[in-house]
Amino acid sequence: ICHCGKFVFICRKGIRMQKYTRLATKDDLAEIMAIIGDAKIFLKKSGSTQWQNGYPNEESILDDIKNGDGYVLVVGDKVAGYTAAITGVDPHYLKIEGGSWSDNDDPYTTIHRICLSSNYQGQGLSRIFMSDIISLEYATGVRNFRVDTHRLNKPMQKLATGNGFEYRGIIQVDDEVDPDRLAYELNM
Repeated sequence: ICHCGKFVFICRKGIRMQKYTRLATKDDLAEIMAIIGDAKIFLKKSGSTQWQNGYPNEESILDDIKNGDGYVLVVGDKVAGYTAAITGVDPHYLKIEGGSWSDNDDPYTTIHRICLSSNYQGQGLSRIFMSDIISLEYATGVRNFRVDTHRLNKPMQKLATGNGFEYRGIIQVDDEVDPDRLAYELNM
């Protein structure tokens, strides 16, 4: 155990390390792209077409960072996860099939590109990360959240429902092979 000021940092072997979420910076780009690479491999192995067409790429991540929408999950001193939380109308969410949004009037934040490094999977960090993002956005006044995922991305579906999101229907994204995405919503 190492006591550093007010915090206690404990190593990984049965010991906890500090975990927190912060805005991403350009200095995080290499680590973020490595995490996205891990996620692309995972999705491909699951048979999903999600993220198999070059997206997300450095340009989309740099746009997130420039717009103040990109966040990283930090464990100890390492970037362990990435997501974008974008408030405003998402054009892909304007049309929903097989259901409807519960709240079409109030502003919402869409949580996109949430992923963890393969080095940190299986530790319950995705729930912490999602909770952090919801809390940070809630503090800005947002009470409605949306997320979507491929039908074969079972971990993301579990993460959404485990954080109180409800399945709302199918939306379409820019994927030439399989554009259907399961859409979820959380209203607080």
